[in-house]
Amino acid sequence: MHNLTRITFNPEVMGGKPCIRGMRVTVGTIVGLIASGKTIDEVLSDYPYLEREDVLQALAYAAWRAEEREVPMVS
Repeated sequence: MHNLTRITFNPEVMGGKPCIRGMRVTVGTIVGLIASGKTIDEVLSDYPYLEREDVLQALAYAAWRAEEREVPMVS
C-alpha cells in the first residue's frame, strides 16, 4: 500500500503500532471506534486534530492488513 502516507510506524511512538501521522492515535483506535458504531464525523469530533483522510486511510490500512496472510516457511 504505497498511497497510505498518513499511516506511520515509529518504535518510540505507541510501541511501533501503526499510527496516524506520527501522533499517539493508533489505527486500531480508529478502527475500534468505527466498529463500535461511531461515525467518521463523531470520530473527528472526538479527535479534532484528525482529518477525514486520516480516518479513511486508517480504515484502508486495516482492510489491507486483514487481507494479508502468513505463509509458513518450509525448511
